[in-house]
Amino acid sequence: MSTASVEWELWSTRARLVVTNPAVLPTARELVDSYLAKVDDAANRFREDSEISRLTERSGWVTLSPTMAHLLEEALVAARLTDGDVDPTVGGAVRRLGYDRDLRLVTDDGGPVRAVITPVPGYRSLRLDGSRLHKGAGVELDLGATAKAAAADRAAALVHGALGTGVLVSLGGDIATAGAAPGSGWQVHVQDRDEDPWTQVELPAGSAIATSSTVSRQWRRGGRTLHHVVDPRTGQPARPVWRSVTVAAGTCLHANAVTTAALVRGEKAFDWVRGLGLPARFLRADGVLVHTDGWPTGEAA
Repeated sequence: MSTASVEWELWSTRARLVVTNPAVLPTARELVDSYLAKVDDAANRFREDSEISRLTERSGWVTLSPTMAHLLEEALVAARLTDGDVDPTVGGAVRRLGYDRDLRLVTDDGGPVRAVITPVPGYRSLRLDGSRLHKGAGVELDLGATAKAAAADRAAALVHGALGTGVLVSLGGDIATAGAAPGSGWQVHVQDRDEDPWTQVELPAGSAIATSSTVSRQWRRGGRTLHHVVDPRTGQPARPVWRSVTVAAGTCLHANAVTTAALVRGEKAFDWVRGLGLPARFLRADGVLVHTDGWPTGEAA
């Protein structure tokens, strides 16, 4: 089975679309672009006119767009799955750490960031009833931990549903598939940074894979190196026990929720993920690799 693909820049990262029917690639790209534009309108907290930015000033009951309602619903699914380790109310904490614009525009300067332990409001403070959200005053939402994964799942499903082709959608390494896979399965190159060890894995049809990292999105403030994965219990970047964690699961949302929570949980994460029965790859801060059962062997340096 032949494939066709296209890549493009998106959200300070790269997007990739692969289809098993080359003839439908242009139409598939249009479907993905149209949907991702709605995601950007809803959840891009670096745009003052986005829905999520406008929500910052609102409190009480508000009505969400269908896209925002879906993305927030998925974020709450991830929060419940991880017992709050992945939390959509970290927006204020991330902003205070200096990640208040597209990462390409975050410069390594500015004053120091105080390491003050301030728990975020918490996902339980939100009430979502269909398209209606109740939030408290001052609660800032950030769907950065889940939106790309949820969007990859939805985009793959949209393309397969509309065109019948097998499809892989990768949004910055959050990878979802739908429909039939190529004869050799979906071949996925797993590597966070160029200097990291890599491996090639075969992803079965209808499955997903995600990687979360403490080194890919870093910046400095007052001589302190910061990263974007926030521990909701402290409002500070998670301690970088792991450089990256990769997990395969049935959906990209599930895989990404587990990888992000693993970075937050630190040393306790490996046993937790192993207990979930998910194939996973952990790269320690010192470069040592460990795997759960079921992860393909054959790493390359």
